[in-house]
Amino acid sequence: MSSIAPDPEPVHAPIWGHDLTLPIGLGTNVFGRTIDEPTAYRILDAFLDAGGTLIDTADTYSDGAAETVLGKWMRDRGTRDQVVIATKMGNHPRFEGLSAAAVSGAIEESLRRLGTDHVDLYFAHYEDPQTSVDESAAAFDALVHAGKIGAVGLSNFSANTVQDWIGAAQAGGHVAPVALQPHYSLAHREPFETDFVPIATAEQLAVLPYRALGGGFLSGKYRTEASTEGRARGAGVLPMLNPAGQGLLDTLEAIAVSQDARPATVALAWLMQQPTVTAPLVSATSTDQLDELLAAPSVVLSQDEQAQLAALPAP
Repeated sequence: MSSIAPDPEPVHAPIWGHDLTLPIGLGTNVFGRTIDEPTAYRILDAFLDAGGTLIDTADTYSDGAAETVLGKWMRDRGTRDQVVIATKMGNHPRFEGLSAAAVSGAIEESLRRLGTDHVDLYFAHYEDPQTSVDESAAAFDALVHAGKIGAVGLSNFSANTVQDWIGAAQAGGHVAPVALQPHYSLAHREPFETDFVPIATAEQLAVLPYRALGGGFLSGKYRTEASTEGRARGAGVLPMLNPAGQGLLDTLEAIAVSQDARPATVALAWLMQQPTVTAPLVSATSTDQLDELLAAPSVVLSQDEQAQLAALPAP
């Protein structure tokens, strides 16, 4: 049977001021793409009912449809004050890059689609080598002071550019980033562990990893090339069908049996128990799949189980 954590205290509060009693964020990248609006509503309802609050989206997810569906759900359910909304900008065709003009234009469109006057956390989605970090930091700072965003986050940045942005914010008297959204999981551990853990620790940044299940690979559903055929994520999983990947899945499955859990639940539990991780971001296409992920906070891996997983090479 699983080792159940006794009434866990709220996870370390993200610096932008919200306690997350459920240390998982719900990703919306599938909304309007692989699931329809009624299914999205059921998943959002189930997430909220389970105590979830952090919902992550972006202006490019399903060409903006993800933000629109989320906005309609918040309006229909009256839930805006019950959730923490994070969205991203930087690679939308109309607002590409991180110039002051792009930042100010993108937030207005996101707010319109979301049907709200502010978002709690606003991410720069990708680096913009054409724009100085001084300009970008000032543009995001202006949104904070205008009350349109609560805090600033960085996603898909190099460690050096994260440091540059923090330095520019300090030098310019601007609001500094409080969160990182890196690609990190048992299936993809670098460069986060080497390059970003020191920054997250030193700067007390909240870490919200995406692709927390390796694009579905860590669920154990994909074991052969044939199992990826016709699957939306099949192409992304194929490179991991190697001896290292198979060994990782074998260990996950063995631990899952001892924990009376699913491999995906164990993989997510491992990620949640990493010291710098605040809340992994997960997406689900059904409430059954969501239930499997929401079980992760109740799985407590032993030191030996954590060590077994940490010792394996990422595929």
